[in-house]
Amino acid sequence: MTNTPVAAARSRTKRVLLAAPRGYCAGVDRAVVTVQKALDLYGPPVYVRKEIVHNKHVVTTLEKRGAIFVEETDEVPEGATVIFSAHGVAPVVHEEAAALKLKTIDATCPLVTKVHREAVRFANDDFDILLIGHEGHEEVVGTAGEAPQHITLVQSPDHVDEVTVRDPDKVVWLSQTTLSVDETMETVRRLREKFPKLQDPPSDDICYATQNRQLAVKQMAPDTDLMIVVGSRNSSNSVRLVEVALEHGSRAGHLVDYADEIDESWLDGVTTVGVTSGASVPEVLVRDVLDYLAARGYEDVTAVQAAQESLLFALPNELRRDLKLAGNGDDKVRHDAGALR
Repeated sequence: MTNTPVAAARSRTKRVLLAAPRGYCAGVDRAVVTVQKALDLYGPPVYVRKEIVHNKHVVTTLEKRGAIFVEETDEVPEGATVIFSAHGVAPVVHEEAAALKLKTIDATCPLVTKVHREAVRFANDDFDILLIGHEGHEEVVGTAGEAPQHITLVQSPDHVDEVTVRDPDKVVWLSQTTLSVDETMETVRRLREKFPKLQDPPSDDICYATQNRQLAVKQMAPDTDLMIVVGSRNSSNSVRLVEVALEHGSRAGHLVDYADEIDESWLDGVTTVGVTSGASVPEVLVRDVLDYLAARGYEDVTAVQAAQESLLFALPNELRRDLKLAGNGDDKVRHDAGALR
């Protein structure tokens, strides 16, 4: 198809396509605000088991306020306050905390908690559970810990041939909440070829925010020469966004924590830059990327709206109770956790 003069001129104009939605999801917002309010209420230090969310900037900012991040429960002093991350923990972690008389605040995303409950329910009904996810990811470790004798991890479509079950008539799949929708559905398709009576979870396990951010990238990718995804390398959903961009037509894609990580050579010959961010990324980091691009001639910014999001989660019950006892009724989650400057 031949471009009209107007279309041709537009195609030569530097521009940015900005994904919407992007950045913080409700579960991340809730988790980050939980740490902030715990620091305000109890004073530092407040211990957090694992990174509260997978974002370098968020963790560093909270550390400066007095949060201490630890890898294992036994690193927390006896009787101290510990917050469990948004990714969830196995029941054994709660037992460890109780043995150390720790005050616990569970900031597990409610959508992850839903998957935990599904695992318990199907294990109680003696199903084999095929958990689609990445080995070693904290969310997978937590979910698998709910029913270790019943759960088999399936990491990708290529792993399906290795899967065995006790009874092919009693098998169900569940998934990590932050996976590529397309790859997960391909894994399920192959599993169902092998186990025709494979049952689905009661509702989608891949969270709404992961799906919406991938959908926006799919819409943008065919029109972008370069996709910049703001997010940390240990953030599963952020890494998936780069993969989705490349799979759906973006000529190049890169993951950055900060604008100053952008290599200016990436912009050589680039007319259209797509910009988005993972579900654990504060908006201030995206704004820094937009400023970087504007300074290099990419001032024309167009939003690509794939979905509307309005979901908010209440803070953990333990924290809400203490806020109320302290006469602080402000137990609301605020969007983007106050930007975390």
